[in-house]
Amino acid sequence: MVRSSCLDHDALRGAITTRSSAPGWQAVWVAAPGETDLAVMLSSLAVERRPGVFTYVSDSSVSPELLAEAHALVTEGNETTIVLPVDAAERTRHPVDVRLAWLTLTVQSSLEAVGLTAHVSALLAAQGIACNVLAGYHHDHLLVPLERADDAVQALTARQQQ
Repeated sequence: MVRSSCLDHDALRGAITTRSSAPGWQAVWVAAPGETDLAVMLSSLAVERRPGVFTYVSDSSVSPELLAEAHALVTEGNETTIVLPVDAAERTRHPVDVRLAWLTLTVQSSLEAVGLTAHVSALLAAQGIACNVLAGYHHDHLLVPLERADDAVQALTARQQQ
């Protein structure tokens, strides 16, 4: 499951703080794991499609049933956006506004990497393919219109096929 929320990234970026005000404690700086070199990431870029058809729902009260079906959550003020299978949304009586394919970029990109999502977004935009990006700790995930999933995979992997 991918979970996202708004944090003060400038205050938290790369830091694990361990009671720095107490004697004997100090802040320890660590780098996020994964690749940061865009050329290396692009040369090894592969795409995997997660089985299923997904949709977004928004709810102010997330039930245990809905939470059990969630593949991703984003808290937005009083609402929670949930990415889940279409059948789960229908079963819990949530409207299905879009039907999406879930694509995962299998390159292990660092949370500090620059340019990967911009590059893949540009590739998809050039083909007129809408894309919603979710960043996981190890990989980036793309939600694209179901009927354009094959086109999206082709656009993203064409460089490797040349």
